[in-house]
Amino acid sequence: MNMDTPNVQPRSHLFTVRVWEEETGAGQTEWRGKVQLLTSGEVRYFREWAALVPLLLTMLTESQSDAQQLYIHLPPDGEGKLD
Repeated sequence: MNMDTPNVQPRSHLFTVRVWEEETGAGQTEWRGKVQLLTSGEVRYFREWAALVPLLLTMLTESQSDAQQLYIHLPPDGEGKLD
């Protein structure tokens, strides 16, 4: 990896979305779902379709924030090299 290049965020993220119908009683059902960000393994659940997009946006924002915190800057002259 070239240390002179800035930290580049991935341009895409891979999610799996699982939805299922669950009985809530008295013959009624409700759609439920699970979202998993495959790169980190993070899992979140939702109960309403309207919650899916905000949930994805939150997970993307958190993922980008985590990636920025993990990035380590080393001096370009090699002073930070491990021998």
